[in-house]
Amino acid sequence: MSSEPASPPIVCPVSKWYYRRYGQMAAMFLLFAVWFYKDGAWSWPKENAMAVERTRYESEVTKAFAKAKAAGTVDAWRGEAKAKGIAFNEQGEPQSWAAYAAKKGWPEKPKKRTETEIGQQFYWSGAMGLGLLIIGGILLLNRSKKLVGYSDHLILPDGRRVNHADAFRIDARKWDNKGLAYVSYREAPDGPVQKAVIDCLKFQDGDKVYDQLIANFHGELIEKQVEPDEPEEPAESGEKAP
Repeated sequence: MSSEPASPPIVCPVSKWYYRRYGQMAAMFLLFAVWFYKDGAWSWPKENAMAVERTRYESEVTKAFAKAKAAGTVDAWRGEAKAKGIAFNEQGEPQSWAAYAAKKGWPEKPKKRTETEIGQQFYWSGAMGLGLLIIGGILLLNRSKKLVGYSDHLILPDGRRVNHADAFRIDARKWDNKGLAYVSYREAPDGPVQKAVIDCLKFQDGDKVYDQLIANFHGELIEKQVEPDEPEEPAESGEKAP
């Protein structure tokens, strides 16, 4: 008496979607790590130097010119200023800070940060780097995992075996939106309740393993609740309801 050959197992490796999602997260963490480090190491110290230069320029040039003008010593001051390389406009006045900064490609109002604020950029850069390492660790831990479905049981990514006959409840309320099904099962009639998760987004062809389980399932299936239709309004007095 010949028996039918067993159907091949459904092997579900980690999906490309899963790697792509974490790859996007890794790219975001890397971008912010570089951005924060750049601000702390170069951008903010450079802008601080611009802010210091603005204070110096306004004190030694703009305000000094105003004092010399009020004291009637503009000509003498102008001679000293030209000797220092200070530029003047067509009206014989020193160029404004805005013009001075524009020639150097600087912002008109550079912002000065404290040492604490600059130090925080390195803190956040390190935090983003730590997040990047965590994502890398997650991908390494999951790279060889797989979900395997057989005709009468399935093997979870952690190696546990779940017999279809041992499953007594399936919570599929998140299946349509997130591809998640939670399976409750007992390995023995009086054994403890255990939980298994079928994730068809994380594991390629996980939906086939789920369909295989459902085909052999005879327990409680919890699906998304459908809102009942609104009751019809009662007919007004003197009118017959259809």
